[in-house]
Amino acid sequence: MHIAWLGKKSPFCGNVTYSREVTNALLERGHHVSFLHFAQDASPFENPLLSSRGSAIASHTEDRSWPSCPEVPLPCLYKSTLYTIPTFKSSKVLAQSLRQLKPDLVHASLTLSPLDFLLPEICEELNLPLVATFHPPFDRKRSTLTASTQHLTYQLYAPFLAHYDRTIVFSHIQRDILVRLGVPPHRVAVIPNGVDALKYSPGPSNLKAELNAGRIFVYQGRIALEKNVEALLKAWKQSEMGSDSKLLIVGDGPLASSLMASYGSESGILWFGFVGNERQRINILRGSDVFILPSLVEGLSLSLLEAMACGLASVATDAGADGEALADGAGVILNPQRVTAQLQTLLPLFRDHPEMTGLLGYKARQRVLERYTLSKNITELEAMYEGVLQYPVPVSNTNWV
Repeated sequence: MHIAWLGKKSPFCGNVTYSREVTNALLERGHHVSFLHFAQDASPFENPLLSSRGSAIASHTEDRSWPSCPEVPLPCLYKSTLYTIPTFKSSKVLAQSLRQLKPDLVHASLTLSPLDFLLPEICEELNLPLVATFHPPFDRKRSTLTASTQHLTYQLYAPFLAHYDRTIVFSHIQRDILVRLGVPPHRVAVIPNGVDALKYSPGPSNLKAELNAGRIFVYQGRIALEKNVEALLKAWKQSEMGSDSKLLIVGDGPLASSLMASYGSESGILWFGFVGNERQRINILRGSDVFILPSLVEGLSLSLLEAMACGLASVATDAGADGEALADGAGVILNPQRVTAQLQTLLPLFRDHPEMTGLLGYKARQRVLERYTLSKNITELEAMYEGVLQYPVPVSNTNWV
């Protein structure tokens, strides 16, 4: 099967990881993948493909973790971890590229770009089935301003997702939201995120020796308002965890510099910044004891699943589908509105009782093996592709929003 994958290559975020991992897995199963992504240096006036099918003017050779497959850059004015602004020519370049590639279907890992709204019309004109993965995080209770803003994203996208052949979401909660907003139920598929449980697994690490630490707690993700990192930092500082315990903050974002000024090494807080090397990130997880994700809104966090797969005791808020992942004893679920108070109780408990974190880490990995492996994800994705190709949902004569 030939899949034209439209996703993100940069800047680093969960969408980037999702595109990389899924396309690599599809290639390993013998499918042909063409990777289309936004690039600010792409020329809108050049044919993005070479004359030979299966070759492209760019490749992923600068990063061996990226799939080795044809790559098509789409011109854009701006891109961030949150949204992308394409040029006026990008839709023409995309349509031209799809005509030449002649894929069996298009799978868009949606980048929150205006092009997302044009994809159904482009693909209908080319008679190509269209699948989307819809990533925006959410809070099921919509109890914060951030959560309300995210819900507006669902309201904005729902009328357009109604015209995609299938939209993939990560939990039944997300599916229910879209269905309530008017997306036909048969067009929404629940396929949870998955991780490579062979790569992300417990193993040796020299991290504790390097940091001269007995217990290591870690946060990995963006340093932004919706991630609620300061609630974790406050709890750590107020808990007076002692010199033998360290809190690692792995990631970068708009709030990093201001938080670093108030929470530093004198409190046992170490700022690692963005870690792009996957082996280094795995080494950090393997050397840590507890993973903490204090987010106000989430989808289904890949960082959380990676930590669980590595056997860390995992703590996360009941935001998005993270609470589902940790339910029934697989981890500790926090109230998003009481993170600091709850962590002030939990942090010393985890510090003083390694047998507790060991048991929780074992349960976390078992949960991943049961529900959240990349292999299971790809098997479900292949079945969905086959269903779309064999029984396409007619979308002609539709009144576009």
